[in-house]
Amino acid sequence: MTDALPVADPLGRNSAPELAVLRDKAQAMFAYNDVSLVANLVGAVILVSMFAAVSSVAKLTAWGGLFALLWTARGLLARAYARSRPDSAAQYRRWLLRWNAGTLLSGAMWGLAAWIFWDDGKAPQQVALVLIIYSYCVACVPILAPQFPYFLAYLTLQLLPLTARVAMPGTALDLQLAGAMMLTLGLTIFFGSSYRTAFNKVVHLKLRTALLLDQLRDEKAVSDVARQAAEVANRAKTQFFAAASHDLRQPLHAVSLFAEALRQRSEDDEVIKLVNSINASIYALDGLFSELLDITRIDAGGVEVKPVDFAIAEIYRKLRLHFEPAAFEKGLALRFRGEHQHVHADPLLVERILRNLVSNAIRYTNDGGILVSCRRRGDRLRIQVWDTGRGIGEQEQQRVFEEFYQPGNTAALAPDQKKGLGLGLAIVKRLASLMNAPLSLQSVPGRGTVFTLEVSVGKAVPATEISAVAKAPVNLTLGGKVIVVVEDEPAVRSGLEILLKDWGAQVLSFDTVAASTQWACRVDSILGAPHLLIVDYRLENGHTGVEAIHALRAFFGRSLPAIMITGSTMTGHDAEAEQHDFHLLIKPVVPHKLRAVIAFKLSLR
Repeated sequence: MTDALPVADPLGRNSAPELAVLRDKAQAMFAYNDVSLVANLVGAVILVSMFAAVSSVAKLTAWGGLFALLWTARGLLARAYARSRPDSAAQYRRWLLRWNAGTLLSGAMWGLAAWIFWDDGKAPQQVALVLIIYSYCVACVPILAPQFPYFLAYLTLQLLPLTARVAMPGTALDLQLAGAMMLTLGLTIFFGSSYRTAFNKVVHLKLRTALLLDQLRDEKAVSDVARQAAEVANRAKTQFFAAASHDLRQPLHAVSLFAEALRQRSEDDEVIKLVNSINASIYALDGLFSELLDITRIDAGGVEVKPVDFAIAEIYRKLRLHFEPAAFEKGLALRFRGEHQHVHADPLLVERILRNLVSNAIRYTNDGGILVSCRRRGDRLRIQVWDTGRGIGEQEQQRVFEEFYQPGNTAALAPDQKKGLGLGLAIVKRLASLMNAPLSLQSVPGRGTVFTLEVSVGKAVPATEISAVAKAPVNLTLGGKVIVVVEDEPAVRSGLEILLKDWGAQVLSFDTVAASTQWACRVDSILGAPHLLIVDYRLENGHTGVEAIHALRAFFGRSLPAIMITGSTMTGHDAEAEQHDFHLLIKPVVPHKLRAVIAFKLSLR
């Protein structure tokens, strides 16, 4: 292994690792400079004091003057370096060369001292001279051995003149002493060589580490750019799905309303079958948009887990609000148990999981009911959704969590039921994984299914009372009912009018909040107060359906039932629905679901 520093760039450019190595060497050498100057000054004082009585004044003055001149020059060099700000490899090399030159001249001064003072002294002075010179040879090993040529030159300049002067008399004792000194020189060179090897290993390891750090930094920069690009692409993809979903829901909603109106007016079986096919395609497309949007948001990292302590009763209330009409229409019992339990998890994600599971349970259950329970098992809570549906075969239970997979028995759904797309349970699985909440499935074909989500027990928080709602048969006619529609999309408004009138309702439709308010101001006593409001969320000039509900309830009372219809799935309106007491439906609205919600709202009243 060589002791050379990394080769400089031929074009003059600085390598960061090479520059770091040169900087470390220069700083180490100049930091050692003060110690070296002090040691040399002490040695010079000892030498002059011991040889003052035996050597001539001329010798001592000449050597002392040269030593003082060199000593001062080395001190000034160190201070000049301290004031400098080297910023290139070439500059650091020049400073190292100056320092080495001063060190070699210092070694030469001690070699000269050995040559001119040896014969003047007696045994005490000669021993002191040998000890001083050799101590400087040993002391220079850590600082000069890594620069091995300079190390050899320094030893040669110091020890060879002393060794030669010792051997000059030629006696056996002098030659033995000179031989011992040469052996000591060899051992010192060997010691310096070993130190040089170890030092160069450290330098090369440091250089390799620096290179790897630079490479890692470059790769990290590239990966950061790629990650940022991926995040931008994911956000753009999510925004695209959201925009496409919202924009396409409007015409799909209008088409579904017109198709349902056509189906009810036609007695031709073939026309009814075609309309049913149209509706099935519309509902499938809507479900695909919603579930693809959910998958996209999860994969893009747009779902953040925020665990808190909450009462499971809060989620139960929202599930009742959302799913009781659908269960009500199918004649299923939707029950909840364990309202007193408290959970430590992300309430939004737990609610989303339960929404998917309850939706599936209602979809695939024709008789019996659905039970949502929360039971404590040690330090964990088991939130379960039970149904009495057709069940899932053992071989299919592991695959139901895959995207777009559907059990083979889903073909037995009723014609008016919306078939799933095979994404709901995939979303459930991913959300459960995000929360590190184990999710399991047990099912017996023909008897039912239970999904279990395990979460942590939470601390008690104030619970909100949940009131039970009596079940009643769905009234398929709206005769004598007055329904107010506020919708700014002409096609959707027209479709709602036709469909509601076909169900027997008297419909008053408006395209703005102002128009509906003006009507409320002059409503006559014959017509009386409306029985129900159906409003769109996004209205003209930034107005919302919430404003329309407040405006009309100001005239007809806070108990006036309301249904909000929106095409937006990116912003959650559940909190607004609970706060302002209305039911929320996402476009395109399934006609039989709209009818079930209307019947549910009117039966509540």
